[in-house]
Amino acid sequence: MSETNKLVATVRTEFGKGAARRARRDGLVPVVLYGHGTDPQHFTVVARDFAAILRKDGTNAVLHLDIDGKEQLALTKQVVVHPLRNYIEHTDLLVIKKGEKVTVSVPVIVEGDPAPGTQIAQDLNEVEIEADALNIPENIVVNVHNFEIGTQVTAGELTVPAGVEVLTDAEALIVNITEVLAADVESEADPDTEETEGESEGDKADESESE
Repeated sequence: MSETNKLVATVRTEFGKGAARRARRDGLVPVVLYGHGTDPQHFTVVARDFAAILRKDGTNAVLHLDIDGKEQLALTKQVVVHPLRNYIEHTDLLVIKKGEKVTVSVPVIVEGDPAPGTQIAQDLNEVEIEADALNIPENIVVNVHNFEIGTQVTAGELTVPAGVEVLTDAEALIVNITEVLAADVESEADPDTEETEGESEGDKADESESE
């Protein structure tokens, strides 16, 4: 999390779909902030600045909100993006405090190449963790370099930073290294073979017509 994740939050005075559309037209994102027993607060933030933070820190970004000159820490909980136009329609933020631990889901990234003749089967793309709100890892990396057939990595075997606890069932399978079957190799080669055969038949037909 970066100390530069500062956003000015402007209190919303209008509500409803029409007001939300006007806000988005003006380059703003409607926001709801809640948590710690407080009443939900409704704001807007500048869409361009918020999107830049998400690109840099991911969907678990911690924000330093400036609310009428008062700073409030907030965790990004939900971001709703338009399915076609790819702009942020709305976001929910959670009130957090320094030193507080939060529960979030983070992606699992697989790196490296396993042993020859093997392939990677990834069963889970993300896991649930508990971490300090100001030190949430952007992702968890599994390096499978030279892993042999049958090698498995479970949630309990993930390497995580100090202070981070994996809450996903320790026996949950994350990565499994399997054998590349001959049928898979042949199926990948078939399209080229069929195309070559098709071209050969076409060539023969062309030759026959020319004769």
